[in-house]
This record gives sequence, C-alpha cells and structure tokens, in this order.
Amino acid sequence: MGSLFPLSLLVLLAAAYPEGGSARRRRAARTQGPGGSSPAPFWVRISPEFAAVRPGSSVWLNCSSSCPLPDGSSLRTQLRRGQTLNGTGWVSYQLLDVRAWSSDVLCLVTCAGETRRATARINAYKEPGSVILEPPVLVGSEYTLRCHVTHVFPVGFLVVTLRRGGQVIYSESLERFKGLGLANVTLTHAFRARPHDLWQPVTCHARLNLDGLVVRSSSAPITLPVRAWSLTSTALASTSIAALVGVLLVVGVAYLRKCQSMQSRE
Repeated sequence: MGSLFPLSLLVLLAAAYPEGGSARRRRAARTQGPGGSSPAPFWVRISPEFAAVRPGSSVWLNCSSSCPLPDGSSLRTQLRRGQTLNGTGWVSYQLLDVRAWSSDVLCLVTCAGETRRATARINAYKEPGSVILEPPVLVGSEYTLRCHVTHVFPVGFLVVTLRRGGQVIYSESLERFKGLGLANVTLTHAFRARPHDLWQPVTCHARLNLDGLVVRSSSAPITLPVRAWSLTSTALASTSIAALVGVLLVVGVAYLRKCQSMQSRE
C-alpha cells in the first residue's frame, strides 16, 4: 500500500476514563445524542465500491465510519485475506489472489450496539479472447456485418462498435446483461453502402469500461466485396440505359410523325 494509507497505531484509551463501568457503556456515552436518549446516527463507507482486476491479482479495500469509538468492525468475504491496516476511523483490508468472476464484500461496523454495513463488488475481468468480423454478406441492397467477441467478462460493461474508416456505423452497450460468467457475444448489423464506402476498411471494436479502466480489442479490417457491388451497379446501369433508349425512341417516333404531317400539308 505504501503511501495510500497512513500507517497508524491503534492505542487503547482506557486511561482517559475514570475507573468503573464497562467499555461498552463508555462507547455508548460517546455516541449518544443530545440528552443521552439515543445513539447519534453514523455512516459506514467502503472504498472502492467497485474494482476490476486481472485474475490472480490482489486489491485493497478501505472501510471507514463516522463512529468516534466503534465497538468493532469486520469484513465478510469469500476471498482470501492478506494484510490489515488500522487508523482512526478506518480499517484497510488486502484481498489476495482474486479469481472469482464476481465477489461481494461486506464491511460491518458496530457503534453503541448498532451495526451498519457497506458493500463493494470485486470483479476479475477478462479481456476478449478474440474479436472476429465475418466477411460482409450482400442481401438485396444491404450489407450484413456480423462480429463475434469471445470469452469476455464482465459482459455488462462491454460496448461493441462497428466502424467504417473513421466513422461509427453502429454501436451497442450490453449493460442490460448481468451474467456472472465468461460470455460470447455476436453483434449483427445490416446497412446500405454507398459507392465510396467500398474502399474504406470496416472493423469491429470491443471495449470494456471498468470504472475508469478501459480495455480495448479490435478485429482485423475487411472491405466490402467489390464484385457484388459491381454486379449491382452493372444491373442498375443497364436498367438506366434501357430506359434512356426507350425515351429516345419515343421522342424519335414522335418527331418523324410530326415531320411527315408537315410534309403532307405542303
């Protein structure tokens, strides 16, 4: 931890009180409200409330409260504990070898007989094993793109984006998915391409937003199939030429008839 938390000694304050009475009554006296009728409210906080680490890493959590002299504090978790540091109003716990995909950690503080708690969540994140963009498929006048993001966690923090050159074609956040295990994600998107889109690279990007930590992965670039576009363009060009020829024939016939009509009048 180093300088992140001040190293302090916890000193018993028994000498500050006159003899007689229990330690619990002395603590209650310090936390009572006006008139001594009821304990003053106090808060309990844990920091950070969310942490994402690579599997096998360790993490520190700080549990603090506003209780001037707590009866006690504890941490409940299935993760393996390491060092513990104490200070005035706070206790820091080290959690070792975090491998569970998602773990809840509970900090409890008891003050004048009342216990309050705060909860944190520790995730062991996994960057995508691969990001694969399939070759585009032309259906009618639309291209269909399909991107696969494999073996990623936590999927609820994943954003998948399709880009053409520097422009975003489509982007989707998967925050509605709350699974607690590795996931495979497939994103499918259809769009109409323009002629100048043919030569620009199309890529798929996966981004994990982990409370300030951003993990990025990308696919290899691909281009839209020129042959398919050429066939479509050729068909459209042929149709346009045929229509133009038809219009010219109609105009030509009308002109000849007009000329013949004028000659017959002369």
